[in-house]
Amino acid sequence: MAAASALHKPLGAITADDLAAAAPGSDATALHSALRRALDSHGPAAVWGELCRSVLRPSVPFAVHRMLYYGCFAGFPSPTPPAWIPDPKEAALTNVGRVLEARGKDFIGDAYKDPITSFPDLHKFSNENPEAYWKMVFEEMDVEFSVEPSCIWRENAAYPGGEWLPGAELNAAANCLTAKPGRSSDSPAIVWRDEGKDSEPLNFMSLEELRKKVCLVANALDALELPKGSAIAIDMPMDVNAVVIYLAIVLAGYVVVSIADSFAAPAIAMRLKISEAKAIFTQDYILRDDKELPLYSRVVEAKAPMAIVIPVRGSLPIKGLRVDDLSWQDFLGMVNHTEAENYTAVKQPAYAFTNVLFSSGTTGEPKAIPWTHITPLKAAADGWCHMDIRKGDVVSWPTNLGWMMGPWLVYASLLNGASMALYNGSPNSSGFAKFVQDAKVTMLGLVPSIARTWKNTDCTAGLDWSSIRCFSSSGEASSVDDYLWLMGRAGYKPVIEYCGGTEIGGGFVTGSLLQPQALSAFSTPAMGCNLFILDSSGNPLPQDRVGIGELALHPTLFGSSTTLLNADHQEVYFNGMPEWHGKILRRHGDEFERTSDGYYRAHGRADDTMNLGGIKVCNVLWKYATTQCNVAFPDPDMEFHHHFQVSSIEIERICNRVHDAIVETAAIGVPPVGGGPEQLTIAVVLKDQSSQVEDWNQLKLAFNVALKKLNPLFKVSSVVVVPSLPRTASNKVMRRVLRKEFSQAAQAKHSKI
Repeated sequence: MAAASALHKPLGAITADDLAAAAPGSDATALHSALRRALDSHGPAAVWGELCRSVLRPSVPFAVHRMLYYGCFAGFPSPTPPAWIPDPKEAALTNVGRVLEARGKDFIGDAYKDPITSFPDLHKFSNENPEAYWKMVFEEMDVEFSVEPSCIWRENAAYPGGEWLPGAELNAAANCLTAKPGRSSDSPAIVWRDEGKDSEPLNFMSLEELRKKVCLVANALDALELPKGSAIAIDMPMDVNAVVIYLAIVLAGYVVVSIADSFAAPAIAMRLKISEAKAIFTQDYILRDDKELPLYSRVVEAKAPMAIVIPVRGSLPIKGLRVDDLSWQDFLGMVNHTEAENYTAVKQPAYAFTNVLFSSGTTGEPKAIPWTHITPLKAAADGWCHMDIRKGDVVSWPTNLGWMMGPWLVYASLLNGASMALYNGSPNSSGFAKFVQDAKVTMLGLVPSIARTWKNTDCTAGLDWSSIRCFSSSGEASSVDDYLWLMGRAGYKPVIEYCGGTEIGGGFVTGSLLQPQALSAFSTPAMGCNLFILDSSGNPLPQDRVGIGELALHPTLFGSSTTLLNADHQEVYFNGMPEWHGKILRRHGDEFERTSDGYYRAHGRADDTMNLGGIKVCNVLWKYATTQCNVAFPDPDMEFHHHFQVSSIEIERICNRVHDAIVETAAIGVPPVGGGPEQLTIAVVLKDQSSQVEDWNQLKLAFNVALKKLNPLFKVSSVVVVPSLPRTASNKVMRRVLRKEFSQAAQAKHSKI
């Protein structure tokens, strides 16, 4: 198990021998000559840009990419050096750049300069003038209202952040199915491929074909004679049928209940009960590597209401259905297909429910969060502004309708006139990587653990991802090295980090193609969002102040929730929160840091804490003895900041880099059996699970050496190797589950002594 080097030379000191050692078999002399030419550029950012363009091809071993990145920014004065810088010409072609070039002076006045310089001014404008900003966005996305709103936003005591789109009537699904300028009815709406058919041609569904299929299902739903507004669940993988069903439920004026296909029967039953679902769509099985994983049987075990069951193997009949359940074929047979290819969308008020989604629910009953017809517009607007999703683009994000990114993908692609790219199989495979190439994906979203798997298996080798304009990432904290590798697969296209919540319908902090993007960092609050970091007394810091603390949001946030089905919305999000300019701020619950150069970093959940010898890790845990750490970034083993504080994620970032054999880690505080401060246990997932036991003490020692640079009081008490980390359906690491398992194991071991 070879340790990863912590030493990184400045670029000028890197020799041909260094490059040969990093990339055996490559032409180290040619690489070194190209490096010397790049050094003629002025400033580290310019040098890095030249290296990305002329040297760092995907075929160059990643060790060279890593060496040159860290060497380029050795001694860089900022804790967040830019891994990508926008080109002015390309910036002007983005959605936001195009609007700013045409209307920048109307929005910002004489202060307008150019899209890159004036992007922060547009963000300020989006908060100070929501009427003009959101009207512009709706025009750009060609949103159609059945009844126009009387205004965009107004004060209303019934809504903590005010009322959006008062008087408006619309149907979000109908907006997804309408041909518009730049998007004809023949345009592809969905492109997909099944696992195991990686050499076969892609499958396409045009916008008109999608519309007809959605109308057919909507008519069949009406034939069930359920009251309008009834909740109808979907528990199946996110394939073409799932998307059709989802849109049909919304189009027909019913409410989708989102259930992840990974849930066991008790979790399914709980969500069906909370939502009072009247029916459920599911499959007989889930196919993975040609293995049949039961799904319908879980739905039956959950005592679900009437189920409509789709056979995963096409036309094969489904055996053993309950008396009141329907096969997909019988369900569609309830209507005349020729007459059912049209449907008049149900016009609804803007705040009518369209979808019930659930929080993770790892510590109890999950919060049931309703989406309205407003929420899809927030999701699509984030895609339009921050991921630059344009008409004709191809958007892929491996996800599930049980997690908010599933509905987000539907709306962010279709409302923006883009195609949705779906792969029916594991996103960790070379098959998915080839699908990205063949579908010519332009925006690829993912969770960081997927990128880590791709990097470790090298499953993208030899593929052409040059069609990608940007990546996006959500769901968990990302790794600098993993995302440096990811950017390099597509010619160093940026990663737009994206953090939000189901109750927001999108993001509150993210990035932009009009700003320099640093790895594992956010460059801007989302458009229309004001965010605040609370100090140790719970008061908001000035918005330009460096600091770390619990995050709070201004309540005037388009698309955010106004109610919960099974909890007090006011109690959950507003009670006990401070005011800012007469408005009670909205609780979110994450720890965030604002760096000295204006970037944001996530530090995990505020309530996901551990106490190590009196040092509270996560939730403003421990302030370093000094207020200024004179350490040059980016030493990959340290990420020091002004007013330095630390979280479990910071511990994990350091531990992940200790050995090349590590896939990922989780830092867990385990209480000792006899009482006292929690002891730091590191759960480790290795590439090779067969590593010998004698390595674990070496690994523990390496962790302790590395963590001394973070905090000399941190000490790893034990290392536990696990096959994988437990995760929620939305891919968040469940540290509490590991803490419980490790505590029980310690108790059992103690009882035997």
